[in-house]
Amino acid sequence: MLERGLLPDFSQEAIAELNTIDFPAKAPEGEVRDLRGLPWASIDNDDSRDLDQLTSAEMLDRGDVKILVAISDVDALVKRESPLDEHARHNTTSVYTPAIIFPMLPEKLSTGLTSLNLNEDRLAIVIEMTVGADGSVRDPDIYEAVVHNHAKLAYNSLAAWFEGKGPVPAPVAAVSGLEENLRLQDETAQKLKRLRHKHGALSLQTVEASPRFEEDVLIDLEAKEINRANDLIEDFMIAANSMTSQYLASKGLPSLRRVVRTPLRWDRIVELAMESGYSLPRSPDAVSLEHFLKEAQSKDPSRFPDLCLSVIKLLGPGEYVADAPGGKPSDGHFSLAVRGYSHSTAPNRRFPDLITQRLLKTAFLKTPGGPYSISDLEDLARHCTEEENAAKKVERQVGKSAAALLFESRIGQRFDSIVTGAGPKGTWVRLLHPPVEGKVVAGYQGLDVGHRVQVRLVHVDVEAGFIDFERI
Repeated sequence: MLERGLLPDFSQEAIAELNTIDFPAKAPEGEVRDLRGLPWASIDNDDSRDLDQLTSAEMLDRGDVKILVAISDVDALVKRESPLDEHARHNTTSVYTPAIIFPMLPEKLSTGLTSLNLNEDRLAIVIEMTVGADGSVRDPDIYEAVVHNHAKLAYNSLAAWFEGKGPVPAPVAAVSGLEENLRLQDETAQKLKRLRHKHGALSLQTVEASPRFEEDVLIDLEAKEINRANDLIEDFMIAANSMTSQYLASKGLPSLRRVVRTPLRWDRIVELAMESGYSLPRSPDAVSLEHFLKEAQSKDPSRFPDLCLSVIKLLGPGEYVADAPGGKPSDGHFSLAVRGYSHSTAPNRRFPDLITQRLLKTAFLKTPGGPYSISDLEDLARHCTEEENAAKKVERQVGKSAAALLFESRIGQRFDSIVTGAGPKGTWVRLLHPPVEGKVVAGYQGLDVGHRVQVRLVHVDVEAGFIDFERI
């Protein structure tokens, strides 16, 4: 982290400030809405402790559904330009490695006082929106409220219940009305997903390596699968982030937006499609690409994650940009098929979301001026993009060290792989099992992203995180 300019430790000033914070933020009585009676629940990983959002739903007339997403009001305790805020601004994100998390905010806050924890009252920013029977989203409203998490739910057990493969999770059964509410949320999320993909949102399914420990010993890297409960949260967060951007624009305020530009290597995506017998237009077209992805998934589901990984690499990374009110709108998010998109739903672990939270408060509290000028936001957009990239490089390197540790005893073994990167700096492949990435140091000539190739492991360096292969 230090080599990448990131801070692994909090400053003495930040720790001193933290020591003065002993209670969650309290709202002045009568000045914010009291929504504690709604059947709020958190849905996250089994081991997640920094709970940024809760969700709830309400059936309306004519098939409409009101969706409410409550986001932890981190700004209520982390004030702009305070020592804690300066640390968050420096790193801009939590850094997740196989063995340890370096949180953007101290865990006393991120997993405690600013986390929407089970059976606790918390101050939150609520994003309210109406979803039509066709999956369209309208009528955004954003305000401050007090909420209460009635059930802490995990993706895997909830998805098993949704799909009829498991019982009702005990926390769901324990809360009156929650079972029906979650069913309504699931149905609504499916409508959101169908309409997004009709408009060109990409069906991208990748394989993520999740470390498995026995006590303090890393014993394996397992493929992490996305399920229907993951989809529910993803669909609601995409809708909430889109409505946030729309809301700020309607108030004449600048915003920090997340964009994925039109892919520069569309020509290689076209080649990948041709190799599968599918024709894509010469110019980038998200709807056509989505049709190809759905067809490829139905034809060869086992290989589909490998194709998706290639497409993601060729689409290019996301970045942050500043959007001025009344100016030319920024590029949209190509892979999500949304025009305006602001990160807003994870303020405990992403600084751009905390920036957006402060802009929202300017809007609904009607305070003059605002916390950030457009010039401030332009500087922050560049900084957040750079630091996010630095954090990802740290995460990848430490992940590779973990993989190298597992592979020390497997020198000389052969593996099936897919090429994930090819350029002047080298050629990289990801093994089909386990999902580990390494560099091709011999025989890489002629390889390009998406090619499938058999490789032999020739060298590992745990400290540097190097895993080297030769093409067979």
